[in-house]
Amino acid sequence: MSLASFNGRHVLVVGQRLAPVAQEALGQARFEIAAADRLDFLGSLHAAMDLVLIDAEAVDPVELVGAISGLAARPTPPAVMLAGAHLPASLVRALMKLPRSDVIEAPFSSDDLARAAAGLIAEPLAAPATTPTVNAVCWTVVGSVGGCGATTIAVELATALAGRPGKDKRVALVDLNLVDGAAAAYLGATPSMTLAEASDSPERIDAALLGAFAMRVGDGLDLLAAPRDPKANARVSQTAVCRMLEVACQVYDWIVIDLPRHQQAWTLDVLAGSDEILVVSELTVPALLSARSLAAEIEAELPEAGRPRIILNRLASRVFGPAPSLAEAEKALQRKADGGITSDWEAAAASVNLGGSISHHRPRSKIVRDIAVLVDRLTHPAATVRHARRA
Repeated sequence: MSLASFNGRHVLVVGQRLAPVAQEALGQARFEIAAADRLDFLGSLHAAMDLVLIDAEAVDPVELVGAISGLAARPTPPAVMLAGAHLPASLVRALMKLPRSDVIEAPFSSDDLARAAAGLIAEPLAAPATTPTVNAVCWTVVGSVGGCGATTIAVELATALAGRPGKDKRVALVDLNLVDGAAAAYLGATPSMTLAEASDSPERIDAALLGAFAMRVGDGLDLLAAPRDPKANARVSQTAVCRMLEVACQVYDWIVIDLPRHQQAWTLDVLAGSDEILVVSELTVPALLSARSLAAEIEAELPEAGRPRIILNRLASRVFGPAPSLAEAEKALQRKADGGITSDWEAAAASVNLGGSISHHRPRSKIVRDIAVLVDRLTHPAATVRHARRA
């Protein structure tokens, strides 16, 4: 590509030091010059930008990683070239997410820059990949308060789905309690989903990597759970979580998600892509009020996602006692409950201690019976097609 070939090209140069050599190398392009401390400028680039040249030695590398990741999230990002030497690995990994990118190592001449930029601009932008068909039905379980039994219900729902008749049916239980998830401990399994590491290159999460993350915990049932990590919410990106679930929806027929009750950057994405949202509450006044608030918040944030279902856990079989009655509970909820799970502490505790589902260790438990009723209700055609599938 000759200098004349840059005629009309729109080039952004970040870093005043780089501007003179860029203008000499790409003399007939249309230039915009931004200071090295104005990386926020990258977030407002218009679609006609052809090339972004960045003086990597003049900007904060952490901010630059974030800015490049933002560009990579665009449907048609511009070509990006970094100028510098001894770039950190995190910066190079971020650059790899772009369809067209390069690094020119300092020192370099204007001719060197012209040749590198010409080759980069000449690369055709790959057409967006066709969105694969999503086959899985996804149920998300979230507790209204801590300790209300949401993980137990998620485990039993996934186990019940895996045990239903059907040839080659695959079910995944996904524990998104990344900081202190307990699903693996409940099932006596070792968590192996390293989403923090995958967050560096989430586009590389595919069926093969998902298979490495998964642990077989029963016939037709896989568990996707991460090792406990107090810093996980900061280390795991929204893109990685969404990409993992996107791939899971291509691999499995049913997905049950154990969702943390405290909202993360990816929470609304998960809820929006769910066919059913189950808010679990025990029969205490604080839990019921929290369930009512949480359901209302979801409905306000995602009016098209379908009405969350409230499941009352640990229903007492006794007539008299300190817990609210079902009628009192529904009065506090200001709506009808969509299901109830009878309390069976001995069965639940024994199964957790032995490692495995209640249906495996105590198949005659009332919990197993009530879960079966709930699964039948949710898998009825009128219940399963509640809103359009995720894009």
